[in-house]
Amino acid sequence: MANFDWLAKIGATREAVAVLNDQNFLFVDLIVVLVGLGLQCTLIWFIHYATMKPEQKKKKKTKKGADNAKSSAGRK
Repeated sequence: MANFDWLAKIGATREAVAVLNDQNFLFVDLIVVLVGLGLQCTLIWFIHYATMKPEQKKKKKTKKGADNAKSSAGRK
């Protein structure tokens, strides 16, 4: 049997610890659901990022000194 007494130290009630000690599959289900939600959010973010149009993506800023050198050379 699983021992969930450590949850009492972080704020779980005695009743909650007793339920988890009796029905430990609830804790496993909770962890599986949380991992699944995390994976789903990651997949949704990746699809969003991969389908962005080029003008929607943030462009990297170049150094100001490099821009000034190029623009001043073109003006002469």
